[in-house]
Amino acid sequence: MKNEIIISDNLGQVSEMQHNGYITHAYCSCGSCEFSMDGRLFLFGKGDCLIVPHQDVAFELGKKSTDFAVEVIYVSFEFTQVATPQSNYGTRGHLALFENPVMRLNPEQQQVCALNFDYIRHRLAIATHHFHREAMINAVQCMIIDFFDFHVELYGDAQVSSQNGHLMQDFLRLLENGEYRQHREVGWFAEQLFVTPKYLSEVSKKVSGQAAIYWITRYTALDIARQLRTTNLSIEQLSEQYGFANTSYFTRYVQKNLGAPPSSFRE
Repeated sequence: MKNEIIISDNLGQVSEMQHNGYITHAYCSCGSCEFSMDGRLFLFGKGDCLIVPHQDVAFELGKKSTDFAVEVIYVSFEFTQVATPQSNYGTRGHLALFENPVMRLNPEQQQVCALNFDYIRHRLAIATHHFHREAMINAVQCMIIDFFDFHVELYGDAQVSSQNGHLMQDFLRLLENGEYRQHREVGWFAEQLFVTPKYLSEVSKKVSGQAAIYWITRYTALDIARQLRTTNLSIEQLSEQYGFANTSYFTRYVQKNLGAPPSSFRE
């Protein structure tokens, strides 16, 4: 667990941790600091929550007040995928983070955020727990669910404000309609949107920091995980439902993109 979740009070490590595949979650308890992300300047102050994706965004810490105090939880991308609730709101929220990674919380939200950070730190220290990893998944998932709630309360349904936003929203709409269950090729989605696969991937990368195939895989993996947890469909039935050639291919897909075989979701 120590390599999957790292607690720190140093926001200056963001670029290094990001490079190594970690997502940054930070809560400012006192003071303030400035930082730039992809050349844009932001203020991070008392009561604010900051989330920096693990992808290649240029993060640089700037001026900070003498009383600046922050708690940072670095969570590996792989662990975050396992802990993320089965909701596509996370996708829209993830896109919006590239527009503004700071959430300014009200007093009640600040209390919830601080409690989540305290709980994760407390549970992480109980390494002798026989179900330590499962407990940590639960703790991180609770934090992420609250982040979703904060984001909806602050910004409503997250929209992307850029010249390519409409194309990205149309792409997400196809995914939200479940087209990934039978179509997982970038070319198919590009054809529906009347653009080339290269252009769709370039726009997706520019708007979200991720190529189009990432979002196709994310929607597919989250939906498969939900089905495995909540339905009685057999592995063979699920394999057919998602258009896989055979159960072996389906099992390899789940192992690669969810970090565990299908059977583990039903234990």
